[in-house]
Amino acid sequence: MSAPTPELHVFWQPGCTSCLRTKEFLTRHGVAFVSRNILEDDSAIPELARLGLRQVPIVTRGDAWVDGQVLKDVARIAGIDYGGNRALTVDELRSRLNTILDGAQRFLAQVPESDLETLLPNRPRAYADLAYHIFNIPDAFLEHEAGIPLVYDAYNRVAAPGRRSAAALAAYGRDGQRRLDEWFDGAGRARDWSAPADVYYGRQTMHEFLERTAWHAGQHTRQLQWVLEQRGIAPDGPLGPETWADLPMPQQVWDPA
Repeated sequence: MSAPTPELHVFWQPGCTSCLRTKEFLTRHGVAFVSRNILEDDSAIPELARLGLRQVPIVTRGDAWVDGQVLKDVARIAGIDYGGNRALTVDELRSRLNTILDGAQRFLAQVPESDLETLLPNRPRAYADLAYHIFNIPDAFLEHEAGIPLVYDAYNRVAAPGRRSAAALAAYGRDGQRRLDEWFDGAGRARDWSAPADVYYGRQTMHEFLERTAWHAGQHTRQLQWVLEQRGIAPDGPLGPETWADLPMPQQVWDPA
């Protein structure tokens, strides 16, 4: 009699874009898994540490694991036939990313200054940190293009004390968007988008890294728009389905309660 197949475990935290996408992907394919919210499950972080891991989402089966940010790897460990998605062109991704960052600027301007330190549901992340994170995502992409590999901690940075006002956050976002446009119009013209990206979460091409930069910033911008809606504030120029079409994003904005 053969040994039973070990259970699939998904390690995640609320508000994590790739975590939500991983859980939705498995659920959509009818794959059962043990949900391990690292903010509530006291044994989750030690289990990840035993595997030499610090990041989420992580999908494990026994001692085998994959980073949930790469769905083709999730499909492999889960036994799913992965068909992939239609990838937008580089020009389309650049345009979508600019639309997303413009939206984030508008939504940030609508958050009352007194609310910027309010925490998101079930996650120790303030609205100010959410806005900073949105603008930090393309900044981390530019750092990569300056020769700095993308590490997990690059996405865990927060705005420094004294730089957490709406004006300071907006200025950071505008500066990053300006530098991103300059890069695309300069060095980016010669970029080999099929080349490997030096990122912490697995084998990715530069095209895939840009795609993730766009949908990652996009999902968090959806969350900022959702924050306004939850507070009864009508978003200025809300972003709709046309912005998200063909981006491999989660279906939901936030993890169900």
